Amino acid sequence: MERVITKEKIEQFHQRLICTEKSSQTIRKYLRDIRKLQQYAGDREVSKELLVSYKAYLEQKCHYKVSSINSYLAVVNHFCACMGWNDLRVKMIRIQQDAFAPENREMTQEEYARLIRTAQHQGNEKLSCLIQTLGSTGIRISELRHITVESLRFGMAEIHNKGKMRRILYPGELQKLLKKYAKKEKIESGPIFRSRSGKPLDRSNIWRMMKRLSHAAEVDAAKVYPHSMRHLFARCFYKIKKDIAKLADVLGHSSIEITRIYIKSTGREHKRQLDSMRLVIGDGEQKKTT
Repeated sequence: MERVITKEKIEQFHQRLICTEKSSQTIRKYLRDIRKLQQYAGDREVSKELLVSYKAYLEQKCHYKVSSINSYLAVVNHFCACMGWNDLRVKMIRIQQDAFAPENREMTQEEYARLIRTAQHQGNEKLSCLIQTLGSTGIRISELRHITVESLRFGMAEIHNKGKMRRILYPGELQKLLKKYAKKEKIESGPIFRSRSGKPLDRSNIWRMMKRLSHAAEVDAAKVYPHSMRHLFARCFYKIKKDIAKLADVLGHSSIEITRIYIKSTGREHKRQLDSMRLVIGDGEQKKTT
């Protein structure tokens, strides 16, 4: 069978993604990525040589980051597997993990508190409660719809994501806060965070609200996005508990290696640890010991 990417094959891939219960957002991304490969390949047959040249094209011509290239390659491998082209698997670019997290991407607890105070000062109780929910539970933004009035009565929420279910406990103060908010907004059942039309809040709307809030709170906008609250939760949890396996369960990670990314210290913290080791002996110290 000729290995050419056609509209029919892309539709076949589309149906496979639906059958494996991928989210609509994931499906859109996968189809977009495969159409990019289709555009590159044109009428040429897909071969290992073509995929290797495509990998170089993404790196040298498109100048994508390594993480982005690996994301494209993961979709390519998934597509090839669906087509039965198992001999065409292309290797990812190996990434040496940084020992510490970039300072300009990690939100501090002080900045987190400033965002909440600013939202409260603006009278935006919904955004204040939303940020505190993400920050104190560590849930993903896609899981926010599981924060319901019904779950507050039991003090825990059942989170369904990627074919798995886990339970998260509400901190006592958050449970009180959300009950008070739901009562004030006359939300008697279903998701607590919803639009004026009653539908669960959209990811893009939450993103825009947070970006506007970051400017008002004078917090670097690069740090303010829904997933940064999840990272902050992970670092705070690990600092107290020092149990990476427990943290992986709470976050819903299938691999502890993923969790390790969340608990990296910042550059400032890493430098402080290095300085505390006192393994550099200056000239003055050397003279004292001679």
